[in-house]
Amino acid sequence: MRYTKTEAGQRALKDRSVPLTPRQRSAFILFDGKRTLAEVLSATSGLGVTMPDVDHLVELGLLAAEQDAAPVPQAAAVAAAPATTDASGLALPQQRYQNAYPIATRLTASLGLRGFRLNLAVEAAADYHQLEDLVPRIRAAVGEEKCLPLERALRGLTG
Repeated sequence: MRYTKTEAGQRALKDRSVPLTPRQRSAFILFDGKRTLAEVLSATSGLGVTMPDVDHLVELGLLAAEQDAAPVPQAAAVAAAPATTDASGLALPQQRYQNAYPIATRLTASLGLRGFRLNLAVEAAADYHQLEDLVPRIRAAVGEEKCLPLERALRGLTG
């Protein structure tokens, strides 16, 4: 199942008129009609996003569920799935962004009010390069050790 932002959801995303927890906002941003529910929950699992969070977004009228038109045969789904790694086996920038974004939001959200602007900058980062540009500021705010998982995710490394 896929979810998309409603018109009210688009407005709320821009003007922040609906109060959301940091984890709900992180999940909300990722719902784009392309990612499945499972993909968004997986990407935000480190933040503790659960189905009740998604249900809350639907109840608020920010998200609408879309049923997939027809089941895709497994072989076709694998063939149609976009590549997530390059020839060297490293994650592509889009996949790196998807892996790193929840880490960056968790790190900046943990800073409380002193990290508010940095958290907003992370939430506004729409792609790999914008998120990568914020790493020096995040490292300065949280320290080298806490920033390592983010840097590893942006480099496409796991573990």
